[in-house]
Amino acid sequence: MVKKCKRCHKEFTCTCDNITNCDCSKIELYNVTKEYLAKTSYDCICNNCLEEVNNYALLSEKYPFPQHPTQYIEGIHYYLDGQYWVFTNYFHYLKGSCCKNNCRHCAYGYSL
Repeated sequence: MVKKCKRCHKEFTCTCDNITNCDCSKIELYNVTKEYLAKTSYDCICNNCLEEVNNYALLSEKYPFPQHPTQYIEGIHYYLDGQYWVFTNYFHYLKGSCCKNNCRHCAYGYSL
């Protein structure tokens, strides 16, 4: 069946009725990725998104959650939109939970 990825909004083929033949079963997810996905509102996401969030586990070793704003890295934790700081999907992932404030790059699939 053709689905629309809840994360990137691209269409992809999902065979969840036959999971062993589904493309997503070809990606070996880290346990931390499985724990993260369980916290989201995503039912099924495309392989590109699965690989991206799976890589967040590796990225978090190099760029852990900043304990102070002076540790924020532009392009990793945020980017500038005019004079405003916009936190990235990765930053929200690092927070570990959804604040339900309808953030532009919510990592948990929340939207009003």
